[in-house]
Amino acid sequence: MHSTLPHPSCPRHPVRSGTMLAAVGSLLCLAATPALAEQAYVTSQNSGVSVIDLATLRTTGHYDLSGKGPRGIGVTRDGKRLVVATRETGGVTLLDAASGAEVGHIKVGKNPEFVRIRGDRAFVSYEPSAKAGPPPKPGEAPAQSDDDGDEEPARIAILDLKKGKKIGDIVGGPETEGIEFSRDGKKLIVTNEADNTVTVHDIATRKLLKTIKTAEYGNRPRGIKVSPDGKTYVATLEVGNKFMVMDDKFNVLKTVETGKSPYGVAFDRKGERLYVAAGHEKKLEVFDGKTFDKVGEVATGGRCWHFSFTPDDRQIVLACGKSNEVLTIDVATLEVTHRLGDFYMPWGVVTYPRSMGSLDQP
Repeated sequence: MHSTLPHPSCPRHPVRSGTMLAAVGSLLCLAATPALAEQAYVTSQNSGVSVIDLATLRTTGHYDLSGKGPRGIGVTRDGKRLVVATRETGGVTLLDAASGAEVGHIKVGKNPEFVRIRGDRAFVSYEPSAKAGPPPKPGEAPAQSDDDGDEEPARIAILDLKKGKKIGDIVGGPETEGIEFSRDGKKLIVTNEADNTVTVHDIATRKLLKTIKTAEYGNRPRGIKVSPDGKTYVATLEVGNKFMVMDDKFNVLKTVETGKSPYGVAFDRKGERLYVAAGHEKKLEVFDGKTFDKVGEVATGGRCWHFSFTPDDRQIVLACGKSNEVLTIDVATLEVTHRLGDFYMPWGVVTYPRSMGSLDQP
């Protein structure tokens, strides 16, 4: 089931065909559509996908995925399809972005979570040995295995979206979390929470190229993001309350203190600022994109993990899972401009046209 409100870009009343008025009206409708079609898509773990009109910052539709546990989300380059990791289905659900109609499903594996799309392929993390329940507290051993055997490492499934099928896997570490691409698209960089590593993989050969151990800097790496120029990588360390800065050879350059439990991370389009969602601190923090000095912050809601800039780069849309709301934040003033309620554990957010954010990039 899904529901949408009428799109405001076209007339609601019929115009007689064959008239000049009809032709002009049709042209104006087509011309207006791209500007009014800017949308944000928000997954809620206990509900589905909500659609936010970025022109009005109002929720205009909801695509029901109740009982399927939607989390990670991506939008295809043409904006026609949403790719949603649905935990209870063990795969991704493909939705028509305009109508919310389910147009396909691709089996991935147990506990799919993070989705990234590049070209006609989607990369989706999943955890064959994952156990349900909250993450361990600092100092506790992760409880992942469902049996007495060896833990099976997490994987990143490679999906061919044109063929609608899984074509391979990249083996990550236990409890793989964030996914990022190198600027040239040849490497996949992933954060592995349970063994405190960041791993670098060759996409073509699927081989492990490098392992960066984070324990000496901080535990539980979560978010990972490359700078727009491709020269810098930033990984958030949830238990360490900091982020780690690496160069393009994945050498650790420095760490920077953050508020409690940092997760989602993204540069702005020019790489001038870095934004970090500190979930337990209930803040979105802002750092200089070159020096990484802290330059600002804004108070948010509870468990705000993932966010996206709007396509014009003027607002940030932030999903706050524990306060069941989505915030919009003015980038220039760092003030919350809207609070949208009636969400049920919102998890991820992406926009179309695609924007900089913790789950996506243009």
